[in-house]
Amino acid sequence: MKTLVLIGLLGALPFLTANVNVELVSSTTIDSLGACQGVSYLNGKAYLYGDREVGMMRIYDVKDRQLVYTKREIKLTENGKDVINHPTGIAYNGTGPTFMGNSIRLNPEGTAWRAVIYCINWEGLLRTGTLDGNLLNTIEDDACIQGTRPEYVRYNNKWYVATADYGNKRNEVRLYDPEKLRTARKTSEAGVVVKKFTCSPWVQNLHWIPSKGVLVLIQNQIEGRRWRFTFVDLAKSIESGREAVINTIDVDKADELEGFTLLDDLTTGISVTSSRSNNAHFMKLAW
Repeated sequence: MKTLVLIGLLGALPFLTANVNVELVSSTTIDSLGACQGVSYLNGKAYLYGDREVGMMRIYDVKDRQLVYTKREIKLTENGKDVINHPTGIAYNGTGPTFMGNSIRLNPEGTAWRAVIYCINWEGLLRTGTLDGNLLNTIEDDACIQGTRPEYVRYNNKWYVATADYGNKRNEVRLYDPEKLRTARKTSEAGVVVKKFTCSPWVQNLHWIPSKGVLVLIQNQIEGRRWRFTFVDLAKSIESGREAVINTIDVDKADELEGFTLLDDLTTGISVTSSRSNNAHFMKLAW
């Protein structure tokens, strides 16, 4: 067990004190995902998604800090064709449209990307196990700089779909209007991008903590390596135009952190990496 040191502006929010800490509790290997690209905890289930021979997602129960496979696998294909081949992010809030991201590197240098957001019928996807009949719209995320990773957030009593960039230049978090995004062909269309702020580099995924008003940037410390979690005050970040950092947590792990989610109790989290072994980790948070 390892206690991680928090670096940042402790005390910037009332729930954060010098005693806040995160512990890496345990690690395990989850197979058959390819390189795991993220994790979401929705309605009591953990959804781990990766880029196996096709983009796919597996569903797990969480019991006694263990991931128990439910034998339910979803292939992100349509008519047998790999559609969301590199899934990056699930934006689901139970009331608005559901979106999934796809971030495709087009050259080894990482200077050219294709980012796509898909509006999907979530209940249908879970029922049938493929995108057949469940792919509602395909949106080119041309407002992005490097990749897309959608996540619902709430600001001023309204839901938005947040996303962020991966690279180390001009990185920003953008907030999209979900109803306009639902029918858009590209994110540069008028009214889709509502708010944005600059952020630090190498953001692999986002996680929203509604009860805290905090957005977690799930990052690498350097390109493709080492773990970093940056907790930002969403409202202050939007209002100032740049990330308002509460804490930055660097973890002494050398592989590529891809995703993180909290469970319902806000004190237990799951982190995932793209490694083939020891790729899923239970984290303990103390607020």
